[in-house]
Parts: sequence; C-alpha cells; structure tokens
Amino acid sequence: MSREAVIDRALAYFDEGKFLDDVARRVAIPTESQNPERIPDLYRYLTEEMQPTFEAMGYACRIYDNPIAGKGPVLLAHRQEGDNLPTVLGYGHGDVILGYEEQWDEGLSPWRIEERGDKVYGRGTADNKGQHCLHMAALACVLEERGHLGFNHKFMIEMGEENGSAGVNDIVAAHKDAFGADFYLASDGPRIDAAKANVNCGNRGAVNFDLVCELREGGHHSGNWGGLLANPGIILSHAIASIVSEKGQILVKDLLPPPIPNSVRVALRDVIREGGPDAPEVQEWWGEPGLSASEKVYGWNTFEVLAFKVGNPDNPVNAVPPRAWAHCQIRFVVGSRFEEFPEIIQKHLDENGFDTVRVMPPPEGNVGEFKASRTDPDHPWPSYIADSVTRTTGEKTVKLPNSGGSICNYIFQDTLGLPLCWIPHSYVGCSQHAPNEHILKSVTREGIAIMAGVYWDLGDPATPMPARS
Repeated sequence: MSREAVIDRALAYFDEGKFLDDVARRVAIPTESQNPERIPDLYRYLTEEMQPTFEAMGYACRIYDNPIAGKGPVLLAHRQEGDNLPTVLGYGHGDVILGYEEQWDEGLSPWRIEERGDKVYGRGTADNKGQHCLHMAALACVLEERGHLGFNHKFMIEMGEENGSAGVNDIVAAHKDAFGADFYLASDGPRIDAAKANVNCGNRGAVNFDLVCELREGGHHSGNWGGLLANPGIILSHAIASIVSEKGQILVKDLLPPPIPNSVRVALRDVIREGGPDAPEVQEWWGEPGLSASEKVYGWNTFEVLAFKVGNPDNPVNAVPPRAWAHCQIRFVVGSRFEEFPEIIQKHLDENGFDTVRVMPPPEGNVGEFKASRTDPDHPWPSYIADSVTRTTGEKTVKLPNSGGSICNYIFQDTLGLPLCWIPHSYVGCSQHAPNEHILKSVTREGIAIMAGVYWDLGDPATPMPARS
C-alpha cells in the first residue's frame, strides 16, 4: 500500500483499456445541453453513469432539478469519512456542445470514440467527460489501494455548463451546506503545453453581446441608392474599429482590467504556450502592446468579433443592406468592470457618432456571461496541488493564475468561498467545441497517474492539506 502502488494501479486501468471503455459509454450519450430535445439524455447521463459509479465507491448521491425550465440538472455525490477531516469539492460537466455530426471527418462520429494514433475522437472526450472520468477512476484506485480516501469528498456533475451554467448558482446558494467544503479541485480546459502538466488558479470571465446597426426595412438597389443611403455594414465596421484597433488592442480604457498584480506577473514569467503540432502560430504583433504572450491570454482582457453578418453572404445581391450584425465577446480577468461592459460600450458609441449602433443581449441559447475567478498563485492550496503533481511527473509544475477560458468558477469562489485549483488534462489543439474533438492518449495516461497521486496525497498524513484560511 503506497503512492507508487496506487499510480501503478491507475496506469494499469488505463493500459488495459478500461478507462477508454468508461469514456466510450459516456460519450455515446448525446448530452447536448443547447438542444432542448436532449433533456432526457442529460438526466440519463446522471442516472445511468454518474450515480451508479459514485455509489459503488461509497458516495451518497442526490440529483437537483434546475430551477430554470429546460436547463440541465446537477448531481452531488458525497463520501463522508469523518467529521474532523477536511472536505474537498470536485466538479465536472457532463453536457457537451452541439455535435455537428455532418462536419466531422469521414469515419468519425461525435457519439462514438475512435482511436487514431495518439488521438481519441468523440464529443466530450476533452470537454469535459474525459476529464471528470479521470478523477473518478483515480478515486476508485485510491479506495481499492488504501481502503479509504482519508478525507471527505464531494463531487458535483452539472449538465448545463455549455448553456452558461444557468440556474446552477441558484442551486448551490440554496443548498450551501450540502455543497460546502474546504477546498476545490477539478479539471477542465487545456494545458499550456501538451508535454507538461500545469495547475490553474482560476479562469477568465466572458461577456457575450451583439452589436446591431439597423437602419431601414429591406434592401435598396445599390445603383439607384448607393451614395444616398447609409450602409450599416460600413457603419458597424467603423464602430468596431473605434473599440478595438486593427492589431487587436482594446481602445476603450474602461474595458481594460486593473494593472497586472506582481504575483501574477511572477507566475507568468516563465510560461510559454505550446499549442502542439496542429495549433496555429502565435502572432506576436496582435493584442495589447508591451505584454508577453502569456500575459495577453492569462492576465489581460480581449475583445473578439465571433460573427459578422451584413446583406446575404450566401447569395450577394446588388442592394444596400438594411441591417448589419456582429456577435462579440470580451474575455476578462478579475477586477474588470464586467457588469458595466454593455453600458460602457453603448456610451462610447453614442459619444463617438455611432448612435445607430445598439448593444444588445446575445441570441437565445448563446452563453451570455461567466464571471472571472482567481485564487492568488501564492496561496497554499494551488501550491500544495502543484507539489503533488511534481512528485508524480518529476518536473516543476507551473501555477497559472487563471486559464484563458471561462467556466462557472465564481460559484465556488464567491458563493462557497473556496480556494480554487484546476489540473487541465487536454491541450489547446483538441478541437474543443468544434468538429473532430479529441484527447491525446499520452496526456490522458499521464493525467490518470497525476490524479491518483493527488488523491493519495490528500489523504496521506505525511502530506497533510494546508490549513483552511
């Protein structure tokens, strides 16, 4: 009975194909939370896969219906080993983005895993079924090896993260005692370098919104009316150019975050993003000048135009269009005035002659908002987890102040008051949210060893958890 033995047990579970068998069953359940017809599948994922697996490990389970009609439920699994022991809360989401079946490469399906070399394809392999499956398999290995965890553990599986986790904070806030813990540990998103493990201390937030310039009913012949009627596409493009420069720098100062804290700058000093062989090349000239590439992604705010439409792109006609539309997003770090972003942008547009452009909520079904979160990189909890990862990999583990992506971390930091730590087990070239989503077997195999080591350490008296501050 040892740390080495539990890691060997976890690696054997992976090498014998049992882990991918688990993932295959779960990927086969089409849990598209943005498709209202999949609500029965969202429940089925919990009742047929999550609940039986946790109960077999000695967890008590409860499923909470979402207070918002048509949104996904939440499962909470709880294993209580002692009233005087610390409690760790885990998290995963079993819902996935839409499958886009027809867009996958030949022979691939979002609802069936397919191994091709080091890649394992299937919707949810990276985001997030494969990642919370790693936690569950590692926990089972610790229980088999030691007979107990050595700490109290709760694990939450939500089924609506791809819908912005709508209603989930209401569930947690109404049942704070049930979800309460001392520390938070989960996995989602990509490593900064596929070849090296890292830990994250939080996530950037996200605000999505539309910019709409609607001038009249219907299009009008461009030969007869061109030069007489204002073109909304031109107006909207110039409006966007007043917000963000041609090199991606945000020009509206109230959309920027506070100065980067020293602890964050120090943590990012040696961070180098390695996207893998299929990733695009970083364009150093893009974004906020004077910042390193890592500071641009993990320490600053970014403004993105995700979609732009004017006229009929599929069949252009010779007419001045009546309307232009852009779907935009700001990713932001802790300390930003995110609640005021729509008002700040509208005020800026009005004051700069773009009063025909309106800031509007995103379309129904689009993720609208995630708050930012960050536990200071110098906090004892992420340091403890990073030390555990290092014991397994033999390499120094980077502590990332926050990931570049967004998730419902604010629920755990703000509502429950927990210090955060994430261990990502994917990589930036995984095609998350796109056709051909996949994980790397090499990263996943190392991931199951990392998680087995972490859960062993959490319950080992020789490596006690830090005191809860």
